[in-house]
Amino acid sequence: MSPAPGASRPQPAPRSAYRVFRSIGTRWMDNDVYGHVNNVVYYSFFDTAVNGHLIDAGALQIETSPVIGLVIETQCNYFSSLTYPQAVDAGLRVAHVGRSSVRYEVGLFAAGEPLCAAAGHFVHVYVDRATRRPAALPAALLAALEPLRG
Repeated sequence: MSPAPGASRPQPAPRSAYRVFRSIGTRWMDNDVYGHVNNVVYYSFFDTAVNGHLIDAGALQIETSPVIGLVIETQCNYFSSLTYPQAVDAGLRVAHVGRSSVRYEVGLFAAGEPLCAAAGHFVHVYVDRATRRPAALPAALLAALEPLRG
């Protein structure tokens, strides 16, 4: 699909566009028959990068956190191929924080490359684990998001 008349195509962002980086190893099974990481794996990289950051920051305990994030929207633009056995640097930033939602933006970089191979976003709505009703962002989560804002 072509961009609308007058609209520009998305362009790869530099590393400086992101606030925090996490390294992710590719796996043999990530490659598809065309010899590069399959597009669906990029979304797994997004999830791995964001949730890894939240776990390391003490904002998410997978089995016990009373408030959990559910993905309600996701999108990705692809600029160049990644392939096994490349290491991937996932750059993170937060574009928006609401009362119960966060828009995370992720750039996936081949190790050492200055421009992202793919860039996308996903939106988490945070809900009460038991009721699945939207919940205010906990203080620990807000603290974990701070280094990603900017």
